[in-house]
Amino acid sequence: MTVTRRTLLGVAAAVACATAIPAFAAKPLTIGFSQVGAESEWRTANTASIKEAAKKAGVILKFADAQQQQQNQVKAIRSFIAQRVDVIAFSPVVETGWETVLREAKNAKIPVILTDRAVKVSDPSLFVSFIGSDFVEEGRRAGRWLLDYDKKIGGKPLNIVELQGTTGAAPALDRKAGFAEVIAANPKLKIIRSQTGDFTRAKGKEVMEAFLKSEGKNINVLYAHNDDMAIGAIQAIEEAGLKPGKDIIVISIDGVKGAFEAMKAGKLNVTVECNPLLGPTLIQTAQAVVAGKPVPKRIVVNEGVFPAEVAAKELPNRKY
Repeated sequence: MTVTRRTLLGVAAAVACATAIPAFAAKPLTIGFSQVGAESEWRTANTASIKEAAKKAGVILKFADAQQQQQNQVKAIRSFIAQRVDVIAFSPVVETGWETVLREAKNAKIPVILTDRAVKVSDPSLFVSFIGSDFVEEGRRAGRWLLDYDKKIGGKPLNIVELQGTTGAAPALDRKAGFAEVIAANPKLKIIRSQTGDFTRAKGKEVMEAFLKSEGKNINVLYAHNDDMAIGAIQAIEEAGLKPGKDIIVISIDGVKGAFEAMKAGKLNVTVECNPLLGPTLIQTAQAVVAGKPVPKRIVVNEGVFPAEVAAKELPNRKY
């Protein structure tokens, strides 16, 4: 932020020095941000990161919670356009259905930055940058862990149930595709049931209960598209008289503290990290865009894979 100081020179002979006028601050950057909602520990950490980064940078953040509804996000984006914010950023609920509102933003000459999730549009110029994880690779990492696990136990046939994320959401589509791509290398690994748990703990538990009623002890592995659904499913597994992490191997994605606590307790076998701390990168990217500087079209965050063996050691280091 730059500060200017205007000086008035006195015209009266009695005034021997200049009189300083108070400093004028440059107009602060204003960002309109539409969040998916608060469906998980990951999302809560993501929201906190964005709010903290904006406050630290002196950015005015106009925040809107979409409560998992696309129509709420469209309404918020149109409100941001009407308010003439400098930058619009949002984490889209689903991939499709954004053409019209994003074209409205482009016509208003307001740059759009995507965070966490991608969109499918016919014109890539409708957004300037996408900051987030490689969801397909996250699914692949989960699949590779399972391939390695199966080798360690002698290459046994394994029946898998899958808890998908929100229908139509980029992470749900991509995590499913990446996982399926990798396990296809081993015909002994089969997904026998797959259903959305909407990325929530309650829905994860509900769907897992249904899986257990229909498949029972035929289930060897649970693959959940996020930790919250996995934690809900773990409750269902325990209530069915089975041991999660042993009777049913549990694989999930996100890497939140709750997952590390479940791993430490022996109830979850591995979590694939999806870093929610995107706030600083979002703010820096928005500042660069407004300053007319070039920014990458795709910004991928660094992430890892954490099996249960490292959970106790890693848990104190987790920031979300």
